[in-house]
Amino acid sequence: MFLSNRLGRQAVMAGLMLTSVYAVTAQAQQASASGEVRRVDAAAGKVAIKQGAIADLQLPAMTLIYQIDPSLLKGIQPGDKVSFTAKREGGKYIVTQIKK
Repeated sequence: MFLSNRLGRQAVMAGLMLTSVYAVTAQAQQASASGEVRRVDAAAGKVAIKQGAIADLQLPAMTLIYQIDPSLLKGIQPGDKVSFTAKREGGKYIVTQIKK
C-alpha cells in the first residue's frame, strides 16, 4: 500500500512539473516588436512585416508573413511603421495586436 501511494504521488508531481514547464513555454511564445508593413492582404488575413530580431519568438531580422484577423488591418497600409504583438501557435505566426 505504501509503495503504490508513493508511486501515485510521484506520478502526480511529475504531471504538475510537466504542466508548469508547458505553461512557461507557452508564455514565451508571444512577443512585442516593431517593424514596417510591406504587404497587406486583408482578404486572406495576412500581413507582411519587415522586423528586427524577435528573441522571444526565436526569429532573426527578416520580413515575415503573419496571419492576422482582418479587422485589425483597418487603416494599416504598406509603408506604415507599426508596433505589434505576435505569437507562435502550431508553427504559424499570428499578429494579435497592431498599431501605427
